[in-house]
Amino acid sequence: MNSVLHLIGLARKAGRLAVGEDPVGEAVKSREGKLLLVACDAAENTIRRAGHMAESGTAPCLTVPFTKAELGHTVGRSSCALLAFTDVGLACAAAEKLAAEDPEQYGAAAELLRTRARRALERQKERRTREKERQAARSKPWAAPPRKKEGSAAGKKSRKRSGPKGAPRRHET
Repeated sequence: MNSVLHLIGLARKAGRLAVGEDPVGEAVKSREGKLLLVACDAAENTIRRAGHMAESGTAPCLTVPFTKAELGHTVGRSSCALLAFTDVGLACAAAEKLAAEDPEQYGAAAELLRTRARRALERQKERRTREKERQAARSKPWAAPPRKKEGSAAGKKSRKRSGPKGAPRRHET
């Protein structure tokens, strides 16, 4: 089995894959679709629609060298002509695997996704450091209360409460 198909299966298990025309269209319109993959034996109408979706959502659209049956088997269906990665890291990895096999056809998309994945990773790191700084600013250093000296309590009378908790106190004179 091809490594690209392994990545597709991994993305499906992780919930980072939109499968089918309607879910892919929704993912691309909401800017969640990062990479569209179209089967090599998909209908011309499907290829045309995928191209329009990719243009409207700025996601690259690639025709992969896999049939609808191969893609469908990978995602757990009988056939699948169109799918979209919703995670930029997985999309970048898939595009790089495709570019390793055919650099002329998939190289530009792999480079575009590589830069997007790098930027997304930098934003995540910045977000984490800001969150850590906020938490550090919120947390106050804890100091133990000062201990009482043993000699200071010797001269005082100790008052003991008797009765149930919450009962009113009786003052004795």
